[in-house]
Amino acid sequence: MDLKLQGRKAIVTGGTKGIGLAIAETLAAEGASVAICARSKADVDAEVSALSAKGVVATGKAVDVADGPALAAFVKEAAEALGGLDIVVANVSALAVGADEESWKKGFETDLMGTVRLVAAAMEFLEKSDAASIVTISSVSGREIDFAAGPYGAFKAALIHYTQGLAYNLAAKNIRANSVSPGNTYFAGGVWNQIETGNPELFKASLALNPTGRMATPQEIANGAVFLASPAASFITGTNLVIDGALTRGVQF
Repeated sequence: MDLKLQGRKAIVTGGTKGIGLAIAETLAAEGASVAICARSKADVDAEVSALSAKGVVATGKAVDVADGPALAAFVKEAAEALGGLDIVVANVSALAVGADEESWKKGFETDLMGTVRLVAAAMEFLEKSDAASIVTISSVSGREIDFAAGPYGAFKAALIHYTQGLAYNLAAKNIRANSVSPGNTYFAGGVWNQIETGNPELFKASLALNPTGRMATPQEIANGAVFLASPAASFITGTNLVIDGALTRGVQF
């Protein structure tokens, strides 16, 4: 299937590791120009070079998405470097699972407001696109109670609600908005890799909940996210795509 991404222009936050990295690389492989951000300048620079090697325009900047003004400046710079914006992928999470107030603050500022501010900063550019798309990365923890109940799950649930509201309110402007809810996703250096080494009992118990007998790869999540972001999904908006290998049992209607 031709996703019709050739020449499109995309921003991916948290684009140097895991799911964000896989999304950025897949967009570039499909011919889209890509701007990424993450907190590590070295990681951003390395990934920009790798994306550029795919023959597309790539740019990036070290940004903490919890810093509103810095995030807005990055979006503006990215749009100028790419010549506009068609796609915005909000991927960053504070991974805050603690019950303390600081965890709630981190989750709010990073997961929720990092997404809200990203979309707000990008809106003037998305309104000029003929195939504008917003994709937010939520989690299955946003639709059921699991070990990440608390700030992580609550704000991931809020992202789904926020995104569906965007879809309804922006439909007349031909701007689509969808969320993706990954299940357990394993990659080197990722949270599940850390749990595997730091808390093997929790890892074993969590892995056992996966009826496929394994966790997802970042690429498997990216495939769904990039499809939703692409013009090939032109009539899909307001959807929460669960990619979890049947991990969750709740029925979506």
